[in-house]
Amino acid sequence: MPADLPRLHCPDTARAKTGIVHLGLGAFYRAHGAVYIAEAMKASGGDWGIVGVSLVRPDQRDLLAPQGFAYTAVELGPDGEKPQVVGVLNDVLVAPENPAAVLEIMAAPGTRIVTSTVTEKGYCHEPSTGRLNREHPDIVHDLAHPEAPKSTIGFLVRALAKRRAAGIRPFTVLCCDNLPENGRVVRGIVLEFATLVDQGLADWIAAEGRFPSTMVDRIVPATKPEDVDRLSGQTGVLDLSPVMHEPFRQWVVEDDFVDGERPDFAAVGVELVKDVTPYEHMKLRCLNGTHSSLAYLGYLAGHETIADTVADPVFAAFVKRLWSDEIVPVLDPPPGVDLSRYTASLFDRYANPAIRHRTWQIAMDGSQKLPQRILGTVAENLAAGRMPKGLCLAIAAWMRYVGGVDEKGQAIDVRDPLAAELKQISDRGHSAAEKVDGLLSIRKIFPEQLASNKSLRDELVRSYERLVANGAGATVKDMTHA
Repeated sequence: MPADLPRLHCPDTARAKTGIVHLGLGAFYRAHGAVYIAEAMKASGGDWGIVGVSLVRPDQRDLLAPQGFAYTAVELGPDGEKPQVVGVLNDVLVAPENPAAVLEIMAAPGTRIVTSTVTEKGYCHEPSTGRLNREHPDIVHDLAHPEAPKSTIGFLVRALAKRRAAGIRPFTVLCCDNLPENGRVVRGIVLEFATLVDQGLADWIAAEGRFPSTMVDRIVPATKPEDVDRLSGQTGVLDLSPVMHEPFRQWVVEDDFVDGERPDFAAVGVELVKDVTPYEHMKLRCLNGTHSSLAYLGYLAGHETIADTVADPVFAAFVKRLWSDEIVPVLDPPPGVDLSRYTASLFDRYANPAIRHRTWQIAMDGSQKLPQRILGTVAENLAAGRMPKGLCLAIAAWMRYVGGVDEKGQAIDVRDPLAAELKQISDRGHSAAEKVDGLLSIRKIFPEQLASNKSLRDELVRSYERLVANGAGATVKDMTHA
């Protein structure tokens, strides 16, 4: 890494005052929401500067502070790379170091929106029901220590309580994670937690708060050291925390904000709608559902990235079959959207060789992702009298993956909040049937209606047995040629 280059610095322009606090400052938001917001202020003005909050580690703060919190967003297109410097961040706070400082900026009158990208597991809820997990250690802690919360929900409720006590209007909570009906789900979790704290607070949030649903879309692979080196060589300055992203982007937002206060999203291409649900379903099932399917099967077959996976003709045929036979038939498209064209564009995005999106990265947190991305599609196919064999194979691949051993007998680094429990259940099973039955019994993932479906269970067992006997690549090939 070049050590003699000057460090990236913030553009020499006046900073906008803080209007947004973002919880969970990772690469995705910096490559998506923050870019939109910077562009909206450039187009129409407004004080919508962002204070980022890292809920766990100081890494991003430590990398960005010497750069004045500026960073480079690099578009990775087939025709080359296009970097732009983003200077919308005013500060990055580290919640465990000073939770009071986080609550103070969230409760400040100038803060009108709190956005979040904390992943599905960050909302401390049960994915199969959408309810608050009251036994989650962070929730137990936050109820006992309201002035020093750890969880996203704890921070939201405590900050809203402080605003109410000070006579300040609530902020809008804008979830940007891949949860179906994410605004409704987060609102329900917040209200459930607030009811445990103060019924009057819960009533105030229910009446005055706003939780618009959103759909976000942009592929953002993890930044690697070689990306930093390459960018430094291109620009002549050192940015230790750039973000890489594909050219495509989409943000669909339910236009429901406290007192109507928001950046001029429409000026920069954000789709402001009354109902986000059809867009969410389309993206979660067509993109995220196939991303997860390709991640588990591709990883087991030895493919490092999604681009590598779909470059294999067998997997290319498989994902196209998932769309045409199992996903699209149970989808109601958003107004004006042609699903065949949409899925064709998704395939082109997957195949972009400049995007090195690792199957292992996408495979993380599967216990939280499967209910949102795949199980709903499975349930609707079953209700229509169809067995979705491709998605069953994907679920069986996840079941094999969480056992922690790949097809060559090598250990898999399974990253999941339930990783230990999943491995214990898998290890207790002495046959494919016993492993499948054990994993289906986890109600945090599989609702009773699905888990008790004998036809589904039998198909999962058959799929698991084929994966063990033949391997992922051969099993996918057999399916696509059937």
